[in-house]
Amino acid sequence: MTTPPPSEQFDTDVAIVGAGPVGLFAVFECGMLGMKCRVIDALEDIGGQCSALYPEKPIYDIPGLPETSAADLIRNLERQMQPFEPHIHLNQQVTALSGEAGNFRLSTSAGTEITAKVVIVAAGVGAFGPKRPPLQGIEDYEAQGPGLGVKYLVRTVKDFAGKRVVIAGGGDSAVDWAVQLSGVADKVSVVHRRERFRAMDESVRRMKLLADDGMIDLVTPYQLHALEGDGGTLQAVIVADLDGEERTLDADVLLPFYGLAQSLGPIRDWGLNADGAGIPTDPATAETNVPGIYAIGDVSDYPGKLKLILTGFSEAAFAAHHAYKTVFPDKALHFEYSTTKGVPPAK
Repeated sequence: MTTPPPSEQFDTDVAIVGAGPVGLFAVFECGMLGMKCRVIDALEDIGGQCSALYPEKPIYDIPGLPETSAADLIRNLERQMQPFEPHIHLNQQVTALSGEAGNFRLSTSAGTEITAKVVIVAAGVGAFGPKRPPLQGIEDYEAQGPGLGVKYLVRTVKDFAGKRVVIAGGGDSAVDWAVQLSGVADKVSVVHRRERFRAMDESVRRMKLLADDGMIDLVTPYQLHALEGDGGTLQAVIVADLDGEERTLDADVLLPFYGLAQSLGPIRDWGLNADGAGIPTDPATAETNVPGIYAIGDVSDYPGKLKLILTGFSEAAFAAHHAYKTVFPDKALHFEYSTTKGVPPAK
């Protein structure tokens, strides 16, 4: 997987809007048919909700996997698409779409321009963006290296080895990552404005056991108040209780887990008849009312739709096979099973 720099122009067969599990599997399905893909996502990493909201939560309804974590599912999907060398454009949202089947043009918030023969919208419930805490100067700390400054996602636990980590929030993401990072970080502090946490009971129980063992510092009831640092390098997080009493927490990194804002945003202006339920599609092809534009996963809607990951995987296959005739108008598609065709080796 390669991540190109912004403010450039690219040509591809298929532009996939959304790097969640369904969008990643669409890369595989398109790749098996010889179609090159570029993927665009508003988050700073692939995985969509699986990575951003519940990476350690178990998933039980993926065929062939009695149980897997959301993070492991994304890692396996990433491995599965590697042979097809997809290009991933992260930290940018598609702001404009024009053209017609065979010649679409997409523009992103980072200035990237992509020309594609077909477009697959796999945007889930819409583009995600972190809910940024209202701290003065927070932008100065958001561009630091892995494990430093202010981060809204955790890509790999090892990035935080030996770091002083402050986690803010009281939901599943905050509690799960507090538990996970306590084993590698130098210090983990959890800031929450209430004594009671909203996460799963078992996760909260594990966190409190670690707190009893001195592995986690529970800072409750407190709220984020200010950041301290030098030259954009975070050094401390200032918190305050309900009476305004302040406390200083030494920190190399702040992880605010206050949820993610989500919206279809500009997608509503693409003429796809999007409504509160999503984008209407033909269930047999995943195509929208605009030829050459497909919608798969939670963003698509049709009678009897089941919003499950496995449904989105099926829709990715429908979309890829139907899109083939637009990408390769002079070629006939001869269906082959993967067991017969095989998969090219990863490079």
